[in-house]
Amino acid sequence: MSDAVRIVFLGGLGEIGRNCFCVEVDGRIIVVDCGLMFPDADMPGIDLVLPDFTYLRENAGRVEAVLLTHAHEDHAGGLAFLLRDISVPIYGSTLSLALARHRIDEAGMLEHTELVTVADGERRRIGPIECQFVPVTHSVPHGFAVAFFTPAGTIVHTGDFKLDLTPVVGRRTDLALLGELARRDGGVRMLLSDSTNAERPGFTPSESTVGAAMRALFREHPHKRFIVTSFASHLHRVQQVAQAAVAHGRKVVFVGRSMQQNVTLARERGFISLPEHAVLDIEEEAHYAPGEICIISTGSQGEPMSALALMAAHEHKYVKVSPDDVVVISAHAIPGNEANVFRVIDALHRAGAEVVHDRTSPVHVSGHAAQEELKFMLSLVAPDWFVPVHGEYRHLVHHARLAHEVGMPESHVLICEDGDAVTLNGGAAEVERRAVPAGYMYVDGIVGDVSHGVLRDRRMLSEEGVVVVIVTVDVATGEIVTGPEIVTRGWVYGPEAEDLIEDAREVVRTSIAEAASEGATDFDTVRRHARRSLARFIDERTRRRPAVIPVVMEV
Repeated sequence: MSDAVRIVFLGGLGEIGRNCFCVEVDGRIIVVDCGLMFPDADMPGIDLVLPDFTYLRENAGRVEAVLLTHAHEDHAGGLAFLLRDISVPIYGSTLSLALARHRIDEAGMLEHTELVTVADGERRRIGPIECQFVPVTHSVPHGFAVAFFTPAGTIVHTGDFKLDLTPVVGRRTDLALLGELARRDGGVRMLLSDSTNAERPGFTPSESTVGAAMRALFREHPHKRFIVTSFASHLHRVQQVAQAAVAHGRKVVFVGRSMQQNVTLARERGFISLPEHAVLDIEEEAHYAPGEICIISTGSQGEPMSALALMAAHEHKYVKVSPDDVVVISAHAIPGNEANVFRVIDALHRAGAEVVHDRTSPVHVSGHAAQEELKFMLSLVAPDWFVPVHGEYRHLVHHARLAHEVGMPESHVLICEDGDAVTLNGGAAEVERRAVPAGYMYVDGIVGDVSHGVLRDRRMLSEEGVVVVIVTVDVATGEIVTGPEIVTRGWVYGPEAEDLIEDAREVVRTSIAEAASEGATDFDTVRRHARRSLARFIDERTRRRPAVIPVVMEV
């Protein structure tokens, strides 16, 4: 039995999303989180991006469990996809598992797992590792940091956290327990800590400040209808908005499938408390004056088919945005998603609504610790080794600098990337670069059916277009029987470029005739001549390089 412990990073280092890593002890693997990432603008047609599960598939027999720190999509959204490859129990808080259960059940993967609830502060042995679940505050309730008690020493992973001293409910980050971990059993050998806000100075404001901002808005606009959008998983945010609305005599309407599902779940389990008489179905909303209604909706990220986007486009079945509305976007745009959000904001303004968002009013606060909180965590836990996690590369670098500021030697701060593995053995830590596959797995209808090559082709088509030349050739003589016909999308607009397209046809005719005069009448040669001559013509005449697809038929 070896005392060495291996930590393998499959996602979340150098990006926002896809958070997933493994802790390996005595040949057994515990997976921590399994998140997804939303596609960038240069990923046309892609729905979601997942971690590469190759390493876990190849070692499926060694995977002991998945630990879920919290239920955000960037930490839990990939669970249903992982369960297609391996059957494994999932450990997490009651709320985290309840939120994750919906997605797993919808994917038909519930029979591939067992959902095991753990309590705040609980210590539990999972395979060869004893784990302790430490409460932390975040934008979704009931998040955990996790301490792993291993042969190489204690490893602490903060999960996503901030130090909120006045949370909406009394559950704070358990600093006392984290401090105790630092003092006992030789202290903390390694800390893995959230880096998302490592560039942001100071402290992150308390979640409870959003409630005060909402109450002020309700007072300022007593006669207007409110439409408030937020992440459906931010149940403390939803609770504050709903309670502020009820306190100002308004009825609350929940719109959007995920919002309705999560609020129903939270009310059933006591995470949200609202009087029954204050909650309306969307069909009843029209019977009330605008000043009597507050709609809480999905769509904070400008998703094209979300409730808010449909309202802005006047396509929602029940809600039409008008000058009688104040729309509050109580969320921050996910990096790379700003254009979608601003597009919806523009549409709301065109409809005459007043729009309030985090750049104009304190209606959103981050769920992640800023620099002073990160330094406090480093000082409190006092690890021997530190690995910044969860963030783009610049966030990791800034977090590493914060560690140096609080006195950690540079040699003991390890900046890793996806695919790297860290081995802890006694007091030493060693990084193996690109130890395992950790590329993107793209979801486009069917998981994993889109390769980098397909994405490259899609990008080229979106940038340069496509030209198809169709011609029928007599296989015996090489003479053209019909065509060539040219069909183009994204190169030039046919009706406005008839002379250019006719010149392109003539180039193809000439090329095929030259091939025939040389005795080359076979299918592959004719096809090659047609593509090469047309591509050269397009480049010379338009300085563009669309995909050229020859369709040659033989008779």
